[in-house]
Amino acid sequence: MRKIALFSLAALVASVSLAGCGMADTGSKKEETSASDDKSASAGDYVNVVKLTGIAWFDRMKTGVEDFAKESGKKAFQTGPDTNSPEKQVGIIQGLIAQKPAVLAIIPSDPAALDAVIKQATGAGIKVITQEAPALESPDADIEAFDNKNYGESIMGGLAKCMGEKGQYVQFVGTLTAATHMEWAQAGYDLQKEKYSGMERLGTEVESNNSADEAYKKTKQLLQANPELKGFQGGSSEDVIGIGRAIAEAGLQADTCVYGTGVPSQSIKGLEDGSIDEIYFWDPAAAGQAMMKAGQLLVEGKKIETGTDLGVEGYTKLTQSPTNPKVFYGTADLSATKDTVGKYNF
Repeated sequence: MRKIALFSLAALVASVSLAGCGMADTGSKKEETSASDDKSASAGDYVNVVKLTGIAWFDRMKTGVEDFAKESGKKAFQTGPDTNSPEKQVGIIQGLIAQKPAVLAIIPSDPAALDAVIKQATGAGIKVITQEAPALESPDADIEAFDNKNYGESIMGGLAKCMGEKGQYVQFVGTLTAATHMEWAQAGYDLQKEKYSGMERLGTEVESNNSADEAYKKTKQLLQANPELKGFQGGSSEDVIGIGRAIAEAGLQADTCVYGTGVPSQSIKGLEDGSIDEIYFWDPAAAGQAMMKAGQLLVEGKKIETGTDLGVEGYTKLTQSPTNPKVFYGTADLSATKDTVGKYNF
């Protein structure tokens, strides 16, 4: 088996972009305000800090934050770094702590790297809700869209069926520090070893740095080094886009299987031309709204527990994790093929 040639990723340096919009609570009246130019939070605000701005997944999540603002009358907005940088994400959160928002919702690019700053936020009396950080005990609650092990196994099940349960495949993740991406990959790999002995994973997880361009370049490299490579599993929503582009350019749609996390509107072209076979996902807007609502419950002195209804589709009956009492699972997992992707409006 040939070794996989991986690209070393140069350090990215960029400025932080802050943006959002919402509603200002004026007591008896709800006055709509634009927060699109806001650079800071005020006491009592609700802020969602994503791992990376400017990609389709988190653009969609911003819609959910805005929906929460309209429904609740709270001022809520979304922000985050414009490069995949845990250090920049930490810097943004530290700045927000000083401004004393009521709630910080956080999707960490590297949960371990954000653990200390999350403890700073909760120590300052801010309610912290995370997603994609099921190993942390520092937030007040972690709201997962679903059980991550089941999600990873579902993707592998689809990939194995497409591959006829034999052949070489590779697993992409946004970063090796993205806890849920790694959990999905590990669950899929474990299932493959247990159930699909005719399949073989090449090397270890391949980082895309949440970049479709990186996934495209690395897929081309992998195909050149491993002509028999048949299967691709993507963790980041950008992975299947870059992988599919390389597959289409090589004319390998009929010879490969591409499965992984994706955004319907971003993936539809690849699904239709066969360079992507199936995407798995949850609605980022619903996730953003669910995190905001979970934060609001805590601000109001209410508990999050098994059976809690956040009033958002996929999050109407939460289940507490048996291994980490801070983690709660929804049932928000979705999937789409070329035949079903058209029913999703995002």
